[in-house]
Amino acid sequence: MEHIRLLLDIGELNWVFKDSADTEALLQNIVKMVARHMKADVCSIYFFDDNNQELVLRANVGLKPDSIGKIKMKLGEGIAGACLKNIEPICTADSLVHPDFKYFPGTNEELYKAFLAEPITSKASRVGVLVLQRKEENHFSEDDVLAVRIITSQLAALIENAKLMTSMNQYIKQMATVDRGPQLDAKFIKGKPASRGYVYGKIAIIEDSKAFENLETMSFEKRTLGDFIHALKSTEQQIELLQKKVEKNLTDAASMIFTSHLMILKDKTFINGIMEQISKGKNPPEAVMSIAKKYIHIFLANANEYIREKAKDIEDLAVRIIANLVRDEIKLPGVKNRIVIAREFYPSDVLRLSSEQIKGAVLISGGVTSHVSILARSLGMPIVIANEPALLNISPDAKILLDAEIGNIYINPRPDILKEFSDRLRKKNKKAPAAMTPRTKTKDGLRIKLMANVNLLKDVDRLKELACDGIGLYRSEFPFLIRSNFPSEEEQFFIYRKLMEGMPGKEITFRTLDVGGDKILSYSQKTRKDNPVLGLRSIRFSLANRGIFAEQIRAILRAGYKADLRIMFPMIFSLEEFITAKEVVRQCSADLTSGGIPHNVTPQIGMMVEIPAVIEIISEFAGIADFFCIGTNDLVQYMLAADRSNEEVADYYLPHHPAVLRAIKKVAAAAQAAKIDISVCGDMANSAEYIKFLIGAGIRKLSMNPEYLGENQKIIAALDSKKCRQLTEEIVCLSRVDDIEKKLWPEKLMI
Repeated sequence: MEHIRLLLDIGELNWVFKDSADTEALLQNIVKMVARHMKADVCSIYFFDDNNQELVLRANVGLKPDSIGKIKMKLGEGIAGACLKNIEPICTADSLVHPDFKYFPGTNEELYKAFLAEPITSKASRVGVLVLQRKEENHFSEDDVLAVRIITSQLAALIENAKLMTSMNQYIKQMATVDRGPQLDAKFIKGKPASRGYVYGKIAIIEDSKAFENLETMSFEKRTLGDFIHALKSTEQQIELLQKKVEKNLTDAASMIFTSHLMILKDKTFINGIMEQISKGKNPPEAVMSIAKKYIHIFLANANEYIREKAKDIEDLAVRIIANLVRDEIKLPGVKNRIVIAREFYPSDVLRLSSEQIKGAVLISGGVTSHVSILARSLGMPIVIANEPALLNISPDAKILLDAEIGNIYINPRPDILKEFSDRLRKKNKKAPAAMTPRTKTKDGLRIKLMANVNLLKDVDRLKELACDGIGLYRSEFPFLIRSNFPSEEEQFFIYRKLMEGMPGKEITFRTLDVGGDKILSYSQKTRKDNPVLGLRSIRFSLANRGIFAEQIRAILRAGYKADLRIMFPMIFSLEEFITAKEVVRQCSADLTSGGIPHNVTPQIGMMVEIPAVIEIISEFAGIADFFCIGTNDLVQYMLAADRSNEEVADYYLPHHPAVLRAIKKVAAAAQAAKIDISVCGDMANSAEYIKFLIGAGIRKLSMNPEYLGENQKIIAALDSKKCRQLTEEIVCLSRVDDIEKKLWPEKLMI
């Protein structure tokens, strides 16, 4: 089984890219690599042609070389066709007697009877099939089937991109020749802090295709074909280095986020198209722009939004190549050591820009509780949200001071402001992080458990230095958000197991996939709808996609073997929905047991309390759930009808609204009556302003971002639980927001 783990190492895939001259060579290197690891005599990759509904052999080792491109089967035809039609692996000891076997004369495949076919899928669509064959005496085992499933899941995104490039090249051959406002002059802008920190430096504006469009207006000195080839090599090396940085810093990102860039660089038609124009006398930078524009036009004309987004990869790659071509003539603004200003980010953008070592970011839209902000906190990337589109028109020579502690943005700050900033930064660096004692107690001895919210595996390294009581919320969606396709069960197991190993003996709570709303999967159209916060998100998405849900549950149960494991479902709205989700866990456990696979057979199963509909029937939920976790970010959003990512209604987003506080008190009372565990996560648990109310409401477990653990432990140690209880009872009797503010923050009345 050692070969099963081998492809979890990114090094193998990096080698495949580096040693491949073009897309065809890359595919050949893949089949050679897989054949070697699987000790197979034959390895083949078939692409599925969506238009003709047929499989076409695109890479092979073991059969006659002229078989590539000639062997074709309709969907359902042959063993490979049947495998892809049913999206189920087929393993047989004697392919010649298999009812679906289809013989192709002259290929010599009659020499290899043992046959294993594994479907390649992505985003619930058919990509192709990976086929392995061996001689009669060397049959495939169950371990081999599992190994091929793991290998295929890791290669799916890469093979899909190769298929995409191949399809586009065929289309190009068939088709005929295809032929800002005033600058901001304000010196200070008030925004909202989304990820804490102080930074000062030059800016880099990322606005759609601005860098690409600027290149179109420039003229460059004459370059040579040799210059172009050198620029290609430099570009490839830069992208490979970025990928290695991502892999080193973020194990969660085992999927290669720069696959598209590397694949385009290996595409013979793309590169040859540029070289052909150069040979006809066109200046290399202009040739790059010309071919890039042709590909962009093709991608943008596609009906599939996922493919349309590939145009951005072409733009980015063209800019990188031209920058390497003309580096001595112009200086294109990079992002390293700069503060990026952008309209919005996807989580994958945060990941990529972090690997390119930006200092921080200003976003024109978004919310401080969005997953982009949460991810940035884990990466230590300061971010301020500022609803000021004119920021995109700042002079590119400007410098800004970003105070992401309070949300201030200073454009070309005065010397006195810089000095104040420098003094504050010096004091902050001298101040040691608040240390933690092993057990958190109030002044009168009441035990409060402090748990950590975890987004990425690197967060666990920080927790080892803190005396927290466990992980109260693992946001399992991040491995989904930062990839270009759904991670397989094995990829998830790999990540989840590392999480468990990082916190041995501690309670760990997994929140199942929570996507939709502000957490968009770039590769899934189902999370891109109007009014997404009220759409197919969270547990609704999981139950509507049972295969994806079951893979995640299986991975969690396997990773939680012999651990203190808790599973909770987000956005539950009815008893039936919770029972259905629990049944999925039960069935997954039963399947793992029948397969003899070690796993946690007795996980605690609970729910997030986020939707107002559950408040009135919370006692009934307490009878069937093992625990509650109040997700305050969404609870506030849904109770007050205020989109937490919409700056225009930010003033309506009030965690201390009487309806919210009374709901929290009611849920805590129901949990206490049923003697089940209850915790609070979300920004209210981070905030010292609300902790005294939560403790007074009966909450004895708080889950917060790691940076708040030490300071909040000190705050709790100074509280008297009896006074907290009295304060809470007084607050829930109040009906006006301003009266509640006076109770919660009497010190503000003295200002």
